[in-house]
Amino acid sequence: MKLLVVEDETELLEVIQQSLEKQSYIVETAGTFTDAMEKMISFEYDCILLDIMLPDGSGLQLLEELKKINKSHNVIIISAKDSLEDKLAGLDGGADDYLVKPFHLAELNARVKSVVRRKSLNGNNKIEIAQLCVDLQERLVTVNQKELVLNRKEFDILSYLVINKNRLVNKTALAEQVWGDHMDEADDYEFIYSQIKNLRKKLRDSASGVEIQAVYGIGYKLASL
Repeated sequence: MKLLVVEDETELLEVIQQSLEKQSYIVETAGTFTDAMEKMISFEYDCILLDIMLPDGSGLQLLEELKKINKSHNVIIISAKDSLEDKLAGLDGGADDYLVKPFHLAELNARVKSVVRRKSLNGNNKIEIAQLCVDLQERLVTVNQKELVLNRKEFDILSYLVINKNRLVNKTALAEQVWGDHMDEADDYEFIYSQIKNLRKKLRDSASGVEIQAVYGIGYKLASL
């Protein structure tokens, strides 16, 4: 899962990022309205943590901009402003949740999981296709109730494809989802091809009943055999 944290307090931003990365999320950050807007336009995120008070604009304005460009990111507002008016403005503006500073990191992690699960998976942690079962919360994959051992990147790829089952996933979107900003440092997509090749073999050898299909030059999709 790929998250964007928009927060201008550097120390708090680093603490939130480290906490979320421990939960195996890909975390990107923005400290200004301008930086956040650029990333929201350019990339897709499973959830955005959004501060209202930014040095060059308002988080509520960012919500409005998301609507204008027809992007339906899951948004959790994190703000020191605890008034009912601000909460209603945020929720009415399209936010999915509102968390008041200061907050416990455990609560933030729980809110992120809840929003992503509620929006993307209708409240489920597990997705089953054929003989394959992916538990997103436990980061566990089983085939016919036997664990299928995957490395971290293989799991991230598989979980993203599972969430988008039977849909074509652009290889650029897949790279951004799994590798985040570090993708820009790569000269080509060999790092994806290698992980996909290994993952395909594991799915085939375990008789999972699913396969990763490639659409030349575009991307991949997960489908039942």
